[in-house]
Amino acid sequence: MMNVHDFRRMKLEGRKISMVTCYDYSFAKILNSTDVDCLLVGDSVSMVMHGFPSTVHATTGMMEAHTAAVARGATNKFIVADMPFLSFRKGVASTLETVEKLMRAGAHAVKLEGVDGHEDGVSAIVGSGVPVMGHIGLTPQSIHGLGGFRVQGRGDESAKALLKQAEKLQELGCFSLVLECIPANLCAEITESLSIPTIGIGAGKNADGQVLVLQDLLGMNPGFKPKFLRHFSKSSTEVHGAINRFHHEVLERTFPSDEESYQ
Repeated sequence: MMNVHDFRRMKLEGRKISMVTCYDYSFAKILNSTDVDCLLVGDSVSMVMHGFPSTVHATTGMMEAHTAAVARGATNKFIVADMPFLSFRKGVASTLETVEKLMRAGAHAVKLEGVDGHEDGVSAIVGSGVPVMGHIGLTPQSIHGLGGFRVQGRGDESAKALLKQAEKLQELGCFSLVLECIPANLCAEITESLSIPTIGIGAGKNADGQVLVLQDLLGMNPGFKPKFLRHFSKSSTEVHGAINRFHHEVLERTFPSDEESYQ
């Protein structure tokens, strides 16, 4: 299993980092035997697993429960857990309470969005010995303030602001940084300017690693296909077909067979 120091080592060696989201024990067991480097228990769980329209609906209790489930299944993977909406904006004490719950649940690090206004929280987490992964660019918890799911950092001022945020997060002690939905040239500039690795999603190929939502890369929602997403499987079609075969074999009385029955 990789540890927090391996992230920087991999950047220095030019070895790309692979990361996927995971929210449950069953998929965690599968991922535990794959070559993927690390797992993210993302606050996207509120959308993918609970059907909410945004990540704003993820709660600390929700994140704690899903982190624990993933940790029980993926015993050999480095696990990062998202800090949910506003959990790190209520003061240092409240921030550390949330961190404690996620780490006790089985996370090896936490991830939080942005930096402006909660620098003290980031410093307190790092100072407590807990690795912190930053996240800038499109920050879904701020979706209402951003005016929707839009590419960030396209103008000069916006790009400069993101570069400044990235440098600040590194200065505060973050061990890595997610860059979401920003122009590829800006991702390259940020990645080159930092000594900590960047992990991109919708940020082009020049990040030090890539992260995708597991269900997205498996093609489980074929109607969801933003520009940055590649479907590595047609799981939706395969599952649909399997369920229909089960249904028809029950109707045709070919399932279960005598071999599948106790005598």
